This record gives sequence, C-alpha cells and structure tokens, in this order.
Amino acid sequence: MKIFRSSSEVPLDFGPSVITIGNFDGVHAGHRQIMRRVVELAREMNAKPVVLTFDPHPARVLAPDRAPRLLMSLDQRLRAMEAEGIEAVLLIPFSLDFAKLTPEEFVEQILVRTLKTRAVLVGDDFRFGCRQSGNIATLRELGQLHGFALEAFSGIEHKRNRVSSTLVRDLIKQGRVSRACRLLGEPFSLEGNVVPGQGIGSKQTVPTLNLAAESEVLPKTGVYITSTWDLESGRRWKSITNVGYRPTFNGDSLTIETFLLEPLTGASPKRINVRFLAYLRDERRFENAEALKTQILHDIGFANKLHRRLTKLHVG
Repeated sequence: MKIFRSSSEVPLDFGPSVITIGNFDGVHAGHRQIMRRVVELAREMNAKPVVLTFDPHPARVLAPDRAPRLLMSLDQRLRAMEAEGIEAVLLIPFSLDFAKLTPEEFVEQILVRTLKTRAVLVGDDFRFGCRQSGNIATLRELGQLHGFALEAFSGIEHKRNRVSSTLVRDLIKQGRVSRACRLLGEPFSLEGNVVPGQGIGSKQTVPTLNLAAESEVLPKTGVYITSTWDLESGRRWKSITNVGYRPTFNGDSLTIETFLLEPLTGASPKRINVRFLAYLRDERRFENAEALKTQILHDIGFANKLHRRLTKLHVG
C-alpha cells in the first residue's frame, strides 16, 4: 500500500481513484463496510481504491480541549486499511491553514486535481470544508459539476446503536471488550514496546511481558483474556493480561502485564500487539504474593478453557 504524507507527494499521473474520506479511528465495522465497497467499486471503474485521512486528528487542531482519545495509533490504522484492500492512503497534515479551505477548494484541489476522483463514498453525516460548511448535498452538487459519483452510507447498527468510534471507545473504557470486538470487526488491541517491569512477577508470582502501550484509550483496570503477537517475528501466543496498579504490591502507576499461556521459545519479543478478547475479573488486593499466585493459576485454567472455545470460533 502506498502512503502519501501530503498532496504534493502524489504523482501527477496518479489515478483515477475511488475514495473514502474520514478519520477512521478504530477502523470499526462501519468503516470496513465502506472500504470494502471502495475496493469493489474501484475494480468496476478500473480505478485505485484510496483512503483520504488526516494526521493529526482535526479536533487536535481546532478544539484540542474536546479532542477524543484515539483508539488506534496511526500505524494500526494504516495496517487495518491495507487489510481491507486499500491500495493508497493520502495522509493530509491537518493544520489551521488547511481548515480554511472552502468545500469547493477542497474538492477542486484534493479530489479533482490530486486524486482524479471518479467516486466518493462517505457516511451520510459527512461534513467538510471551512467551519464544516459542506455536507452530503454540497458534495453531491460538486460531484455533478466535476464528474464524480457519490455514495452515502447510513452506517450499521448493533443492538439499536449506530456503530461509531465514540461507542467503541466507551465500551472499552467499561471493560466490555467482547462487545467492542463485534463492533470493530476484530479484537481491540494495544501495541508498543516491551519494557522492564519491577521484577516482582518473575520472583514471586508468574513472569510477564510488560507493555508500554502507544494507544490513548485503555481498557478499565482488570484481568483480561488476550492473545499476544510479536510484531517483529509474527509469533503468537494465547495469554492473559492485567491492566492495573498491582494493589497487592502497593503499586502507584498503571501497568499492562501479559502472561503467556504457551512456552516462549527463542528471544523475548521487543514489540508486541495484545488483543483483548474477554473480561475475566476485577483487579483486587490479595493478602500476599502467594494468594495472588494461586488466583493467577486459577485464571490461567479458566483462560485456557475459553481460548479453546475461541479457537473453534476462529476468534483472536
């Protein structure tokens, strides 16, 4: 997948393209539905399937005090787009100057000149241009003027709620990762470098991998059934993960500690992706390290059973 980090990087002969536009935080099931349609329509039109997105998130520039915490790092978003068949991403550096573009200027400069757009696919609540003055009706009129088609999606619902990044974010903060998984189309995950821990686990309970998560949204404190991926080698393990403050040891900082349920052969991973499959229990204080170790071994037994069920369902 080609990544253009500004419109000036796009070759003059690029296109034609079928595009979707948005922030795509979380790349949830609604986003994936649109991207799959982009790929399908691009094949029909002999065009390139393209995503137009922004970095930083526009709210970080226009209303930083109200900007949402992001579900995914930029690298995670890009990998998810590629997995859906997107062949190119135009990553617009969002700035106050860019925000001043009128809807007409945005369409003429980016969609028509740069991407040579044949079709645009967006949600039916799409707004664009200076002060969000453009909407679906505006985009349809400009499409008729410049010769590109428009498809607007009403989104998809889960239990009478429209799937959105905000809904997914709320579910994760509540620890409801199983439901978030259904809305995302895949498990919510955290990734980052493996960092040294306090050494308590290897000496008193069970050894763990300690993750320095790069995502801004974290699940509520507790113990989760997870799967862990080595981002460099592709190795994968069934696991359980504790998100919390280690109250048994009077911890005062949040840690994300993952215990692998399968043997770690070879070198310890340097960068991992931890996928959250199900909430297991609250984090709580135990009388001593031995009592905590007993609980962890109980958690491991329960997690192994659930992992076997999830494997049959091809989840994780």
